[in-house]
Amino acid sequence: MRAADALFQALKAEGVEHVFGIPGGANLPIYDALYDADLIHIQARHEQGAGHAAEGYAKATGKVGVAMATSGPGATNLITAIADANLDSVPTVFITGQVRTDQIGTDGFQEADVTGMTLPVVKHSFLVTDPRQIPDYIHQAFHIASTGRPGPVLVDIPQDLSRAEIDYQPAQGTPTLPGYKPPTEGNIKQIRIAAKALANSRRPVIYGGGGIVNANASTEFREFCLTDRLPVTLTVMGLGAFEAPHEQWLGMLGMHGTRAANYAMDEADLIVCVGARFDDRITGKLSEFAPRAKFVHIDVDPAEISKNVPAHIPIVGDAADVLPKLTREYRALDADSSRLDDWWQRIRAWQNEHPLRYEDSHDSEIKPQFMIEAMYEATEGDAIITSDVGQHQMWAAQYYHFSEPRRWLNSGGLGTMGFGLPAAIGAKVARPDETVVCLAGDGSLVMVCQEFATAAQHEIPVKVFLMNNGHFGMVRQWQELFWQERYQSVAMGPSPDWPKLAEAFGWTGMQCSDKAELRDAMRAALDTEGPVLLDVRVTQNENCYPMIPAGHAARDMVG
Repeated sequence: MRAADALFQALKAEGVEHVFGIPGGANLPIYDALYDADLIHIQARHEQGAGHAAEGYAKATGKVGVAMATSGPGATNLITAIADANLDSVPTVFITGQVRTDQIGTDGFQEADVTGMTLPVVKHSFLVTDPRQIPDYIHQAFHIASTGRPGPVLVDIPQDLSRAEIDYQPAQGTPTLPGYKPPTEGNIKQIRIAAKALANSRRPVIYGGGGIVNANASTEFREFCLTDRLPVTLTVMGLGAFEAPHEQWLGMLGMHGTRAANYAMDEADLIVCVGARFDDRITGKLSEFAPRAKFVHIDVDPAEISKNVPAHIPIVGDAADVLPKLTREYRALDADSSRLDDWWQRIRAWQNEHPLRYEDSHDSEIKPQFMIEAMYEATEGDAIITSDVGQHQMWAAQYYHFSEPRRWLNSGGLGTMGFGLPAAIGAKVARPDETVVCLAGDGSLVMVCQEFATAAQHEIPVKVFLMNNGHFGMVRQWQELFWQERYQSVAMGPSPDWPKLAEAFGWTGMQCSDKAELRDAMRAALDTEGPVLLDVRVTQNENCYPMIPAGHAARDMVG
């Protein structure tokens, strides 16, 4: 059969049901094979949108998301999504067309060295040089993308090779890749040392991240945390791995986390980090981060251990394998829970003194925080929420209570504006029975509004709740606080009439500017068939607090 047909046989063997993409000259043989393939193709309107949709698909399910693009500009348009998937450890496979092999290196029409360009932001990449490699490379790509620390894998296929005839034999078993053997079990001696350290600690904090979600280890994480009265905090990527609210829940930590979570990290004597990487949004000023603490670091990626913060007890392994062993070893020690009484008394004092709060309006004006609370009530907490990056993302992380994993999909590491809408499309395709809401910022939505057409064409009933403050809100906040209010290029100027724009694409458009009407407007949007945009006019100059100023320690929180 044609190599392009074998490609789809391999995808089908990997359990793929949906692919996202856009055709072009170099991948026309692949799209011709798609005509007969037993797969559903979602035609995006921009390759970046296809990539983010594949990410949303993967984040909502844990399965590998697939996006396709042609050579040159098609492939380069995918790079933002590839980089986003890399930093957030999203299992994805990106399949790009390439110019004919005799044109490679000639600066031919729509030629770009996409494997070279993406080398720093992929987990692995394949450039096909023999058509017989195509099905094997697909199977290897899925194995690499979904095992160990998940991530994006690129398969670049020259047009003439995708058209070639090959003998196709279905793959048997798991691919064998020399040198690729991700550790999963964790060293039992290290696990026992960690359990003893936890049993002896007086001020412990359990700090979890997106790696728990990626490992499908939320159940194991909760069981571990509940073995004792252990304070729990999560990164923005880990929300949902531990139920919120809960008496042991400190709230999110980091730059816009709660004071209780950040102060607890600052005064902890032991921090058990599971599936997180001590990035700058968590640590603040690295030299002053958690100065009293010893660190247990559990991560499947050995490169993350001691990269930013030196691990006193490193454990390399998969959270789903390591946590049950750590739980068992800790229980066997029969630690005295009363040792935590003073610690919890201190934590409760912080929680009582510094709850999340905002000054609500006394008229019809909608505060952004109120919008998130209304969204939580309207959805009853039972929805998949996607977001872009910025103030609306942080307010959602603060005020929307995520009780389950894979219900909060956002761009964490790369901080990609425009992520939310295509990710919502991908999530809804993956989980059609779930309510999927994109919480969008107006600065982000205008970057990807062409994907309204994708949802309309494929009848994907996502709901977009637009937090419309007329600004690049987080950039405006930083210019106000740290750049002497020298506002430059942050006001959106003449924005579109969003309901009319949505209606022009075949959506239902709505608008709300009165807080008394907001919950009902949201419920109406959720109850309306098909894709819906609700334009919510919120306070323009509200700042997102609390906040650790960049380069400062957690104890220096403001707001």
